[in-house]
Formats: sequence, C-alpha cells, structure tokens
Amino acid sequence: MAATFLNISSVKLNKWQVALILGTPLAIGLGVYVFRAKSGTRDEATQDKTRQKSNKSKDAEKARSKGKIENQTLSIDGTAPDSELERSKKSAELGEKLTPLAEANNYKTEGNNCYRNGKYDEAISFYDKAIDKCPREHRTDMAIFYQNRAASYEMLKKWHKVKEDCTLSLENNPRYAKAYYRRARAHEATKDMSECLDDVTATCILEMFQNNNTIMFADRVLKETGRLDAERGMREHVPVVPSAAFVNTYMRSFIADPLQTMNVPPSAVADTPPRGFLRARRAFDDQKFDDIIAACTEEIESSESESQYKVEALLMRGTFYLLCGSFADSKNDFDAILANDDADSTLRVYAFIKRAALFIQTDEREKGLADFLEAEKLKPDNADVYHQRAQILLLLEQIEEALIEFDKAVRLAPNHAIAYVQKCYAEYRLSLMTSDQSRLERVIRDFEQAIEKFPDCVECYSLMAQVLADQQQFPQAQLFYEKAMKLAPTNPSLLVHQAIMMLQWRGDIDAAVQLLNRAIEVDPKCELAYETLGTVEVQRAQLQRAVDLFEKALLYAKSQAELVHVYSLRNAALAQINVTRKLGIDMNTISAMAQSGFVTQPGM
Repeated sequence: MAATFLNISSVKLNKWQVALILGTPLAIGLGVYVFRAKSGTRDEATQDKTRQKSNKSKDAEKARSKGKIENQTLSIDGTAPDSELERSKKSAELGEKLTPLAEANNYKTEGNNCYRNGKYDEAISFYDKAIDKCPREHRTDMAIFYQNRAASYEMLKKWHKVKEDCTLSLENNPRYAKAYYRRARAHEATKDMSECLDDVTATCILEMFQNNNTIMFADRVLKETGRLDAERGMREHVPVVPSAAFVNTYMRSFIADPLQTMNVPPSAVADTPPRGFLRARRAFDDQKFDDIIAACTEEIESSESESQYKVEALLMRGTFYLLCGSFADSKNDFDAILANDDADSTLRVYAFIKRAALFIQTDEREKGLADFLEAEKLKPDNADVYHQRAQILLLLEQIEEALIEFDKAVRLAPNHAIAYVQKCYAEYRLSLMTSDQSRLERVIRDFEQAIEKFPDCVECYSLMAQVLADQQQFPQAQLFYEKAMKLAPTNPSLLVHQAIMMLQWRGDIDAAVQLLNRAIEVDPKCELAYETLGTVEVQRAQLQRAVDLFEKALLYAKSQAELVHVYSLRNAALAQINVTRKLGIDMNTISAMAQSGFVTQPGM
C-alpha cells in the first residue's frame, strides 16, 4: 500500500500548519506546538510579590537542562525571602499580634524553605499548620497551601495524597492551572490516563496554550490514550472495502501487477454466470470491489478439479484484505502462496511485494525489507520490486536509498509515469534535506519534463503542485491543481490538498471547508478528508463537530498507526469539551484572547 500513503508524511506536515494559518490557539494533539514569544503567563506566585526571582530563573534553567518533562520539578507557590520571615519573628518578639492569615503565611514560608532543602516531611508539617491556621474565606491562599503540600507529597511519590490535595486546592480556586498540572502528573504516575488527559487539557486551556512544556506533556498523554484506544479499536475494527478512488490509486502504483495484466480467456468470461475468480475478475473490471473477497473465497474453497485460479484468487483476496486493513487475513493468503512451491514465480513475487507492504503497515520493518529482497531474488528484472520498495524507503525517510530504487525502476520501466514523477519528488525531498539549491532547480525542470512526457498523468500535476505549494508559490501551485482536477475531477486527495493550500495561502477557511466537504461528497470513505476537516473544526472551536468527524475517520482508518493518530485527535477534542463545560469557559473566548495577546490566567 505504499503508493496510497506516499504523500501522507508531507500532507501531515502541511496539516499541522493549519493552526498557524488560522491564528488560533493550537488544540493539543496536533503534533506541533504554538506558543507566543512572551515572558509567559502570570505565575500564581503573584499572590506573594516577594518571591525570589533568582530561584525561579535557576529552577527554569535546571528544568531545561534535564530536557524531559517528567524530570522537571513543578515549583511551589508563595515563596518569601528569609528576610521577611525574620521580620515576622521580630514582630512576634516585640509582642505585635499577627493575624491568622499572616501566621498561616509564616508557616507556609517555613514549609517552602524545608521544601527547597529537600525536607519534605517537615514541609508537610508546616503546610498542615498553615492550612489549619488560615481563615477559610481566604480561598486563594488556601489553594496555594494545598498545592504546596501536594508538591511535597509528589516528591515522596505519595500519589493518592497528591491527588487529594490538588482536588482540595481546586475546590478553593477552580482555575488554578498549577494544581491541575500536578494532579495530571499524579494521574499519569498511577496510569489513570483519562483523568490525566482532562487535567492536562485544563492546564493548557487556562494557560491559553502558551506553555510549550504543558502542550508537550499533553501530546504525550494523547499518544498514550490514542495507543490504548487503538489497541481496542484494532480488535473491534470492522473491515471496510475502500472507495474506488482509493483502490484505483493503489492499483495505478503498480507497473505490471498480474491481477491487472493477466489475460482471462474470453470464453471463460462469457460463462453465465461466472463463478469464483472469474466472477472476482469481472467485479474488479466493473469496479464492484465489495464483491471481490466473496468471489475469491468461492474459488479458494472449491475442489482442486474445479479451481483453475486458486493462486490468483489468493493473491487478489489477500490484496483486498490488505486494502481493507484485515492484516491477519491478508498475511494468511500471501503466506499460502509463498508456501506453494508450484505457484507461478510472478505470483510469488507479488505476494512477497504485498506482504512486505503489510509488514511495514504493522510496524515490522525488517520483515518487510526482507520480503523485498526475496522478491528481488526471484525476479531481479521486475520493476515493481524496486518501485514499491522505493516508496517504502521514502516513507521511512531513507531518501538516498529510495532514489537508488526509483532509478532502477525507471530504467526498467521508462514509460511508467508514476515511477518517473515519484523519482522527481524524491529528488525534491533530497534537495531540501541537503539544502542543495542547484538540485532543487534541476528538480523543477525534471517535473516540467515529466509533465511534457506524460501529459495525462494526474500524479505529475498533483506532485508538482505540492512542491510549488511547499515553496510558497501558491498561484502556480493552484494552476497545476486545476490541471489535475480536469483529469480527475472526483479525486478526493486533490481536493484535500487544495484545501490545505487554501489555508496556507489565503487563510480562507470557508474555501477550505467547502473543498473538504466536496472531498467527502465524492468519496464518503475518504479518511483523510474527515480527519483534516475535523482538525479545522477544532481550530474553529467547533469541538463536537470535530469529534463527529474524527469518529467517521476512525471507521475508515486501517493501520494501528492511523488509529492511534485519529484517536489522539478525537480524545483531544473530547477532553476540551469536558474541561470547558466544567470550567464554564467558551473556547471561542479563549481563541479571541490568545489572538489579542492576552495571556493572563483567568481568575488568578
């Protein structure tokens, strides 16, 4: 399935730019992070203006040097210099009566000093006294005392106590970002990932997506929740035969696939009604792809005397199982061909090629590359071996190795347009990787030659358009997309790519949404269109609409990697719905505030 996903990496790179293009606070889980180059949000320590700024700077520097979020220490609040504590003691010696709040803050300061010196049990004792002494109407101070005590419990890894104190802190100050963040870390430590996601999402929202560390933490949590959901989703996944557009794109990537090139005897095709593989082949020609697996099964399960095309049926059924995401069934069919020493060598080669793609999809890279080697041994002059391997290597970011394979494929099949233009695209990727301007200029000329040589090849125009869009040459890119659309007016991928470009180029959300809806209209099974439109709706704060779109994308996702990604996006939107309802916050308001540069936390 390499061809189908050839441009996914570049498409996703563009897609992640949607948030930047729309100028709204980035929803967590989109793989890239937006934060303003400002001094940061107002810290809770503004409740105590005498906090030692030098300690804060040192703590921040230490955190950066560690480089990992999980190793960073979340600071305590309301730290006061020792000189203030000394003044308080002198006032007491002079007989000046302190207010209960002042006494509580003295205990807090003692606790903070113990905390900084690693005496966490002693710190807890002082925070206990601060909590007992503080009048309950001073809710902001109470929130800080509980949060600081939670910090000490966190250092002792008493996670239940951390959660308990953070909850009490939030009861006193429901918009206390630091308490949400600390409780999220406690939930992560105890593997309560759903609760962790809600709390880290609350932190992101209260910080208005300005803190990159928080967003990276959220992204890590989303990936884990996505992984857990995807594992369940793969077990419960109902295979769906993909759309004709999807199947045709996949089939076009092959140069000499026997399923497309083999000659079926005309007399056999004329049988009424055809059975088994002949029925499957007729369904293939008529693009009635839903009928193929059943027809192939009929051939495979028939007796030896009745089955003339059993190996061909295994290859076709295995191919369509692969396209449906039924990887175990697909592998069984390819295995059966490869275990049959009497099977035609060409059919065996394509069983190796397609099983290799399957292994790549299931994250078994070494097995996949080994299958390509076996295919090459069987048929060293088969162009598809090199072309399909080149696409896999390109996806694996092994650009130079991919180019070697593309070159072999083009030498063996110089008139195959897709191999030719994909080689141009690989050259473009290498020119970017090596910052080689002369190579880049040569690549553009190669694309122009490809279009001249293959004027009816949609991929020539679409890849040229993607390259031009990537180079910010949007008007020229649009011209090539228009030429591609004339050749393939119902190609959903072209519509999705144009929608992304509209956001990059003009920030035209309405035009992008219209194109994405058009892609869904022409291909109701286009996973990429649902996912991209869902991403845009998240940015527009239309969270429930986004969730519905991600749910649709999940129906048509095939590999576990795709499921992890889409589940992560869906979970991000669901968490934001949960949190904004709980906090009574309108995401549109957050968006407007972030755009205006107002980054102060609400209610602090």
